[in-house]
Amino acid sequence: MFSPEGPTLRELAVQALSSVERGYDLLAPKFDHTPYRTPDRVLGAVASALEPAGPFGAGLDLCCGTGAGVDVLSRVCRERVTGVDFSAGMLAVARERVVPEGPAVSWVRADARALPFGPAFDLVVSFGAFGHFLPRELPGLFGQVRSVLRPGGCFAFPVVAPPRPGSRGYWTLLGFDAAMRVRNALWRPPFVMYYRTFRLGDVGRELARAGFRTELRTLPEFGLRPDGSPRARLVVARRLP
Repeated sequence: MFSPEGPTLRELAVQALSSVERGYDLLAPKFDHTPYRTPDRVLGAVASALEPAGPFGAGLDLCCGTGAGVDVLSRVCRERVTGVDFSAGMLAVARERVVPEGPAVSWVRADARALPFGPAFDLVVSFGAFGHFLPRELPGLFGQVRSVLRPGGCFAFPVVAPPRPGSRGYWTLLGFDAAMRVRNALWRPPFVMYYRTFRLGDVGRELARAGFRTELRTLPEFGLRPDGSPRARLVVARRLP
């Protein structure tokens, strides 16, 4: 799972016993050498799906980490791009990135649950961050996203079809979440990272309550499951007036 440049088992253990913020500060220098970084294939598929709806003006990468999502925004935005994350360590790595040609890029340290912006963006994207939010936090999180979007602005993020019940992937994710719940029951501060709490049906309802009109777009690059359903979709939520 990890390249030779990635974290050691001991480093991962120390991270897992830290807070989310501190854990990512520790992991940041090696984060791009872990499977936690969003694959380029996913980033490219999202950019291709968003391009027909663009170009957008200003874009925000929510929970940007080391900044991989900025490449997507740079392809579809023409004015400026901002990455926001609460880990100073992750942002330090992001600032060292070679930024693609295009709109100016800036980095802001802030919590996604208390964004320090007005309605200044036309597009907000996020990749692989929602496992760090408990279900009860989704209304506030989506409310924050709506507050930084201009009317008609777009909130987009990819979702992967869950593994079939009883499959190897299903038991792997179930085991991971169970281990994290035990860890958080026994150890403080908590490290919130759950794979099976971000359910598409719940997400759709909360987006509607927050003032979004939502559609699902298939990401054809990932093909179909045996039952004919897409393996990956892009959630595209438009801010209502």
